[in-house]
Amino acid sequence: MQNQGLLKELIQCLCCLPGVGPKSAQRMAFHLLQRNRDGASRLSRVLAQAMLDIGHCRECRTFTEAGLCEICSDSGRDASLLCVVESPADAWTIEQATTYKGRYFVLHGRLSPLDGVGPDQLGISRLEQHMLEGRISEMILATNSTVEGQATAHFLGEIAAKFNIRATRIAYGIPMGGELEFIDRNTLSHAFNGRTEF
Repeated sequence: MQNQGLLKELIQCLCCLPGVGPKSAQRMAFHLLQRNRDGASRLSRVLAQAMLDIGHCRECRTFTEAGLCEICSDSGRDASLLCVVESPADAWTIEQATTYKGRYFVLHGRLSPLDGVGPDQLGISRLEQHMLEGRISEMILATNSTVEGQATAHFLGEIAAKFNIRATRIAYGIPMGGELEFIDRNTLSHAFNGRTEF
């Protein structure tokens, strides 16, 4: 069978997804072409539209189609509580697993000098602007429990101290090296509710 053209390109494009290697991508491509062309067409339309229309919230930096996300525009949320997470997926996970009713700030990464990720890449100046506004009484550090996540939490805790903001860290129900989006709801809920002073 000829391994060229659009089929090959489709398989290669599917490999850009996390955890998808060439064999998985091949299975997906053949499934879509053989059994679900309508689903594939809808996927391509929605994906193209999402790439055009989804940007970042001007307050918390999560993904949104509007200037402000649903959480930042909700006046019922407690603006004095700010939960700092590494990714929009982490904020989504906390929303689904806990009763947290504060606001978020999404770093889109963690400090990693070896990878060239410093405070500028994480939007720390925007976070400090939030602190300067004087609304925040507690900053909940919900970075992952990796070495880089811990270093990021420590760095943010020091900044919070400069602004006399209470910094707390989510409790250790999460295994070291674990990432929030892969933790079960009960463990995450327990860890979140049992956060301690940082």
